[in-house]
Amino acid sequence: MSLQSDINSLVASVDLELFDISIVNEGEETIYRVSVLSKEVEDSKRKGVSLDTCVDLTHLISPLLDVTPPVSGDYRLEVGSPGIERKLTSLQHFKLSIGEKVSVLGTQKAKHRGLLTKVEGSKIFIETEDGTIEVEFNDIVKAKTYFEW
Repeated sequence: MSLQSDINSLVASVDLELFDISIVNEGEETIYRVSVLSKEVEDSKRKGVSLDTCVDLTHLISPLLDVTPPVSGDYRLEVGSPGIERKLTSLQHFKLSIGEKVSVLGTQKAKHRGLLTKVEGSKIFIETEDGTIEVEFNDIVKAKTYFEW
């Protein structure tokens, strides 16, 4: 099994969903970042992930990384939520964000904002003020979830 697959299994064991794994450099520090989402939905919105849950998950993942280091050299493990407003860079990100508001910029500079209603194959469906639009994933330049205050 791959490291990502093993981490995904650990995330699922605490009833969360793996959103993303990334390696980022901030200054001189390398961070191995694991972003997770709650499976629980309340009032048509995903519940947040508590700090205690992130700490527990860190304790589960850390020994795995001791055996299979994700990068060479020193790094810091960071487990957390990707946040209420987050970048969507894969079809899986879109699937995990169904029911949330999204902002999408297409290759033809077309901008769409609305409720992400479904993902079928490589097509993203967004309910906008003007009706439902269909966007091909490969035509998306940039996308993110957003929150209206």
